[in-house]
Amino acid sequence: MHAIVTTGGKQYRVAVGEMLDVEKLDGDVGDQVTLSDVRLVSLDSGETKIGTPQVENAAVVCEIVAQDKNKKLIVFKSKRRKGYKRKLGHRQPFTRLRVEAINS
Repeated sequence: MHAIVTTGGKQYRVAVGEMLDVEKLDGDVGDQVTLSDVRLVSLDSGETKIGTPQVENAAVVCEIVAQDKNKKLIVFKSKRRKGYKRKLGHRQPFTRLRVEAINS
C-alpha cells in the first residue's frame, strides 16, 4: 500500500514504515502529524483511489523523528573587475517523518 501526499508545495510517494524528509513542520520529536492532502491511494488489493484533487477521508499518519537542517549551501556572487564579492551560506530546515499508517 502506498499513497501520494502533498506537503510544503511538493508531492511525495509514501509507504508504511518509510522515512521522509519534508519542509519544516511545527511539532516536537515524537509528536504525531496527520497529512490530510492525499492525492492518490493504492491499496494492496490492486484498487487505486485517485482524488479530484484530494481523496475523500484519506490521511497519512506520521511521527516526527527529527527536526534538523540540511547541509550548508554556499551562495557566492561576484562582478568581474569591480571588486564586488559576497559570500553567503544557507541551511534549509527540514522535518524527518516516519510513516505510521495510511488511512483510506
